[in-house]
Amino acid sequence: MTAPHPRGDGPRKKPSAERAARRLGTLARKWGYLISTTAYLPHTPEEIERELAVLSGRLFEAVVSDPPDLAGAAAAGGRLVELRCVGADSLRRSLEVLAKALLREPELHGVDALAERVVLVLGAFSSGYGEMLREDIQKRQEGLSRALLKVEQETRQKQVITRAQFEEVFAGSASGVALTELDGRVLRANAALAKTLNRTPAEIAALTLFDLVHPEDVEQLRDGYRELVAGRLHRLRTGRRLVGKDGEPMWATFAASVIRDAVGTPRQVLTIVDDDTEVSLLQRRLSHQALHDVLTGLPNRQFFSTRLETLLRDADAARGVTLFHLDLDGFSQINGGLGQELGDRVLRGVAAKLKTLFEGEKALVARLGGDEFGVLVQNTADTPDVVTLVRRITRELAEPEYVDGQHGVAVSAAIGVVHRPPRDVTPAELLRASDLTLRRVQRTGNQWGLFDRELDKRDRHDFGLAAAMAGAWENGEVGIGYRALVRPGDGSIEGVEARLRWNHPGEGVLAHERCVRLAAETGLALPLGTWLLRTAAGDLAASGLGVPLVVELTAPQAADPELVGEIREVLAATGLPPDRVRPGFPAAALRAEAGDTADNLRVLAEIGVPVEIHGFADVTGLTEFPARAVRIAANLVARRENPLVTGTLSALVDAAHAAGATVSVDGVETPGQAQWWQERGADLVSGPAFPALPGGLPSC
Repeated sequence: MTAPHPRGDGPRKKPSAERAARRLGTLARKWGYLISTTAYLPHTPEEIERELAVLSGRLFEAVVSDPPDLAGAAAAGGRLVELRCVGADSLRRSLEVLAKALLREPELHGVDALAERVVLVLGAFSSGYGEMLREDIQKRQEGLSRALLKVEQETRQKQVITRAQFEEVFAGSASGVALTELDGRVLRANAALAKTLNRTPAEIAALTLFDLVHPEDVEQLRDGYRELVAGRLHRLRTGRRLVGKDGEPMWATFAASVIRDAVGTPRQVLTIVDDDTEVSLLQRRLSHQALHDVLTGLPNRQFFSTRLETLLRDADAARGVTLFHLDLDGFSQINGGLGQELGDRVLRGVAAKLKTLFEGEKALVARLGGDEFGVLVQNTADTPDVVTLVRRITRELAEPEYVDGQHGVAVSAAIGVVHRPPRDVTPAELLRASDLTLRRVQRTGNQWGLFDRELDKRDRHDFGLAAAMAGAWENGEVGIGYRALVRPGDGSIEGVEARLRWNHPGEGVLAHERCVRLAAETGLALPLGTWLLRTAAGDLAASGLGVPLVVELTAPQAADPELVGEIREVLAATGLPPDRVRPGFPAAALRAEAGDTADNLRVLAEIGVPVEIHGFADVTGLTEFPARAVRIAANLVARRENPLVTGTLSALVDAAHAAGATVSVDGVETPGQAQWWQERGADLVSGPAFPALPGGLPSC
């Protein structure tokens, strides 16, 4: 195909396609940039540039064709619509950039009537764009119409289903349902509501909802409905009394919500009514069970705690109240020996005795848990004094009761008493005070004791320390110090003893004995004792000192079935020979039901580990156990100058030597005391009187 003759002198070839292509890239980028500012294009810029480069080439071809290729130009305009370049200014921007490019393109300068050709081509381009845009809009409108029709059909179906569901729920609900006007006039009522009120649905429809409510509850219910209709409540839920046809009131729960029209205007109120008469009775029964002990029928700790505040407030201001906190002695033996069933009978018997005992007083008796009971007495002018009441309790509990017709069981109890606490004391503080008093009574072995503010303060302080000890151990505050065991004659070191020490940031250094006592309060004694044994053995092995290590065992550690294996592992890990580790067994643990403690001592002695008995005050232990050494009991050491004790000490030392055991004494503070013990035959002494240890071991 040849282009028009520009000056009538011979046919002219088309512009070079290669030269025109060099211009297409620049045109496509400019066109793509301008058109991207007019519409959102679901393509990447690279994709748009490629497409527009193709369209630009078609338009160049359309201009140079003879005649101009108007169909191709129209197709290019339609393709622009297909690319979604359909913004308000997309066509205008396209025509502007194309007109300038076609008129200024050097390759087209020799084409006859270039301006007319460009106008024709861009007109066809615009026509194709418009036609394709019209078809696209028509298709979208048809699709939208179909979608709207489908939505309308689905909405109608949902309305039918919703209406059917409402009718099914309304008719079949086990709860009463009423549809009312905003003023409470009943439009419809279901069969369940009619049955609850012993009326027919027609009778209910002739009334208002407020005619069905107890007169005393009408105003409160009206107020609630006003708040609901006004929009201040999203949903109303309240308990009110209904009145049936027979006039008998019944508890019910009202759950109401407003039905609004399409613009949000309230039209009706839907109310669901549940008969709570049986539920209310069940709740009261469950509440009683939750607040009372099932076994004894007494109030439980929760009920007791909640009532304390009221009883404290209502008590006589001058006489106050008295709280008795009881813990039965040896109840586990009753359960273990006679069985849990008979143990339960004992608990019921104790509960009955306490109720009878305080029947004439303004008192609340409760079971606080396990074998613990609490009695709070509101004192009056006729209330006996504390001592009298304690004696009555102990005497009554000591009276045997034949729980199974054969076994006459009597119990005793430790009693902590808080007499006339401040009226503003909280229930939690009062119970805590009584519990601490009770625990102090049990520790001291007494039968009962009164709350003492100073002792209570001390106990709380100690319990706080005990609770914090595990964290202090983990943080490195609890460490190990060592004491030398020396011969009192020449001062030579014959052994070292590992002792706990707590570098407390507020209390200073807490000694070994106190650390052990605090650890026992929280069950830390066994793991802490094991750590002490392992760490001390490692320190001794690293120090190079060729002397034995003494580690005093706690009672739980001495009875630990894993003790022998633990010591074997320590010896293997440190390389120490068996005779270099000397565990000290508490004499008190050996005097009790020995069991595992005695077995551990004997097995260790058999494998060559020299064992010691600490707290030595009775020679009978040496006749039963193969101990290589003994340590005099601390209470005898403290009273050594008492003439009665001095003679006993000499006899104990002689008896130990006769049994082949060495005798050590702890707590020696001066050289004079060391000499005193040497004169009595002690083999080793230890305490603050002796200097620091060699080998880098920290002293204590």
